[in-house]
Amino acid sequence: MLVDSHCHLDFPDFADDLEEVIARAVAAGVGRMVTICTRMRSEPEIRAIAERFDPVYYAAGVHPLNVQEAPIVELEALTALAQHPKFVGIGETGLDYHYQRETEEAQKQSLPIHIEAARQTGLPLIIHARDADEDMAQILTSEYRNGAYSCVMHCFSSGEALARAALDCGFYLSMSGVATFKKSQGVRDIFARAPLDRILVETDAPYLAPPPYRGKRNEPAYTAQTAAVGAEVFGLTIEAFSAATTDNFHRLFTRVPRA
Repeated sequence: MLVDSHCHLDFPDFADDLEEVIARAVAAGVGRMVTICTRMRSEPEIRAIAERFDPVYYAAGVHPLNVQEAPIVELEALTALAQHPKFVGIGETGLDYHYQRETEEAQKQSLPIHIEAARQTGLPLIIHARDADEDMAQILTSEYRNGAYSCVMHCFSSGEALARAALDCGFYLSMSGVATFKKSQGVRDIFARAPLDRILVETDAPYLAPPPYRGKRNEPAYTAQTAAVGAEVFGLTIEAFSAATTDNFHRLFTRVPRA
């Protein structure tokens, strides 16, 4: 079995055929999917998708590119979501200076609130990081010293230093379609140097479709294509890599039952 640890099934790209998308994923061996809420006002919609489909679970938080849309999220609003049995993670949250350097301070206010929610709920933190490696490493490690929490670096495509900082805290790196692109040898090299027991796979659907679907809508079924590349990176059969990353997922996302 494979797990798509990060997708966005509420996005308009899936409005017309969501049932078929999930059926294709299951047929491709993707037995679990985590659909991610990126702004708090969308949480009811994402929760409804998780309630509708047995293989789907959900997480919620405020994406760094959305922090300017509403007041900074309150800790109690995040921790209250953990009462739902299909709520399995905090985020995605993080830092993104590529598109919105002007909201840097707001992003830095939002991130620690999510970290504290992960501590209090015992659920994994889901991190988005882009062009913010130094600040991200500093915040994650200093916060970890203040109190342990679990975390996955979603769609990891940052540098070696951030990877090492995350791994030193016992965090996980998630491999997306980015790792399958021809230009991404540096990313693959970082994954190859990481412990296998700290690797997850994801699609980030509808974005970042791996070959041979590059440029088209991504969907959870294509987790298999990314896993095939991951197996090559680690010198494993796809069956062994799939089993390892699925075990890793369940070790991190402890609320999700095995299929």
